[in-house]
Amino acid sequence: MSFEALVERARVLAGGGSQGGCGADPGIVPRHLLGIAGAPGSGKSTLAAKVADALGPDLAIVVPMDGFHLAQAELERLGRAGRKGAPDTFDASGFVALLARLRDAEEPVTYAPQFRREVEEPIAGAIPVPRELPLVIVEGNYLLVDDGPWAGVCDLVDECWFVEVDEQVRMERLVARHRAYGRTEEDARAFAAGSDQANAEVIAATRGRADVVVAG
Repeated sequence: MSFEALVERARVLAGGGSQGGCGADPGIVPRHLLGIAGAPGSGKSTLAAKVADALGPDLAIVVPMDGFHLAQAELERLGRAGRKGAPDTFDASGFVALLARLRDAEEPVTYAPQFRREVEEPIAGAIPVPRELPLVIVEGNYLLVDDGPWAGVCDLVDECWFVEVDEQVRMERLVARHRAYGRTEEDARAFAAGSDQANAEVIAATRGRADVVVAG
């Protein structure tokens, strides 16, 4: 599917039918959620940003799942720092609760957290989502996982895309990302082939639940 076709699909969601019902406020634009999933390095974040840019700030905003990383101190307490990025190293229940708030759009502004790679920590309240925005593009690794708290995501997004890319390309992107944030070449490749790859295998198994598969 071409990028233009994807943007049009997102635009339809942004102008889609009401979720309201009999008591809905006719002055409030219905809110819809588009999920974009994929493995680390697949290009999902880039695609989400490009679609949002194409629609414009009056129609769409991106809310990344990565804002729900557990803090580094908590990962160390749990003994999970070496597997940062695995499904259990996120506050999945908190993420699902935010999606419900975003879908309901009852607050003038709903704030979402953002993961800052320069400090390797999530920052609360970093992304303001005004009530009038009709489309929230949610991007992240585990949107299509069907067990534990993650299973609640699919009931809250209107549709979900899965981004996939050639494995060699994906690995090189990951290595470059890790190098950019201070890892040595050796450490970057070890992490990409280790923890990142284990996560990628979990994510790949969810591909069949996507509404659309997109080349990254």
